[in-house]
Amino acid sequence: MNSASASISLIDMDTHQVISTVPTLREPSHWALSPDRSKLYVADASGNSLFILDPITGAALGHKVTADPYQLGYTPDQKYLVVNALRLNFVDIYEASTLNLVKRFAPGSMPSHLSFSPDSKWSFNSCQGGNILASFDLDSMTTRWIVKVGPTPAGVLWHNNKILVCIMGSDHIAEVDPLNGTVLRRIKTGVGAHNLFLSPDKATIYVSNRLGGSVTAIDPTTLAVRRNYVLPGGPDDLGIAPDGNLWISLRFAEQVAVMNPETGKYSAIDVGRSPHGIFLNTQMQKSGELTAEVL
Repeated sequence: MNSASASISLIDMDTHQVISTVPTLREPSHWALSPDRSKLYVADASGNSLFILDPITGAALGHKVTADPYQLGYTPDQKYLVVNALRLNFVDIYEASTLNLVKRFAPGSMPSHLSFSPDSKWSFNSCQGGNILASFDLDSMTTRWIVKVGPTPAGVLWHNNKILVCIMGSDHIAEVDPLNGTVLRRIKTGVGAHNLFLSPDKATIYVSNRLGGSVTAIDPTTLAVRRNYVLPGGPDDLGIAPDGNLWISLRFAEQVAVMNPETGKYSAIDVGRSPHGIFLNTQMQKSGELTAEVL
C-alpha cells in the first residue's frame, strides 16, 4: 500500500515481480479483512475512503466513503469495525455488518494504531500527537482511561494479558497494564520503534524500528531481545509467508524486502512511494481471525 503514490502494488510472491498496480485516491495505509474473508478493506485516509479488493486476486471491488480511515480493525467477535482517523483526531466505532457509525470518541491528537482484548470488550488506541494510549469500553461505549506512555506511540498489540506499545519517538516498546494503563516496563529495540507483529507459531514478536533501520526479534514470553536485523530504508509493516520469510515494507527506500529470518539476508522489490501496509494473501490459508499484527 503505497501511501505517497496513491496506489497498491500487487506482487507475485513466487517471482517477486510487481504484476499490476491498483490506483486509490490519495493515501492508502493499512488493511482489514472482512469477517467472511470476501473483501480486503484498504484504508485511504486523506481520500476519505475504504477501498475494497478481492483478497485472493487483488481485483478492485469499489470503495466506500469513510471519514479519514488510517488504521482499522474488527473486534474479535466481529461485532464492530474500529477506525482510527489520524487527521481528524477521532476513533470511530462502526457496526461491522452495515458499516454504520455507532460511536465517535475524541481521545486526543492523531489516533494511530489499535488492538483489542480477546473478549472484544476493550479497545486500545495509540495517539501519536498526544503521546497517549487510550482504552475504550465497547460494551458501554465509554472511555476507560487515557494515559501518557511516551513520545509518538504507534503499534499496539494485546499479548499475554498485557498491552505492548511501540514508542516511535524513542527507541523502545512499553508494556502496559490493560486494567489501568500503568507502564510496567520498557524494552529497548531500536530508534523509531514503529509496529510489532506476532509470528504464526507465536514463537517470536518482531518489532520494526523505522528510523533506526532495523527489525528486532523478541522472545514472546520474557520480552528479551533475541536478535536485531539491520534493514536500512525505514522498515514499517510486515507479513510472514508460509516459507517463513518476512515481507517488510521499506517506507524510505520505496521497496519491499523479503528477508530470511535465519540468515538475515534479504532481496528487495521496487514498489511505489512510501510503502506502508502489506497483506500476504497466503494468510488466507489460515483459519480464524486474520489481523495485520497477529500473523
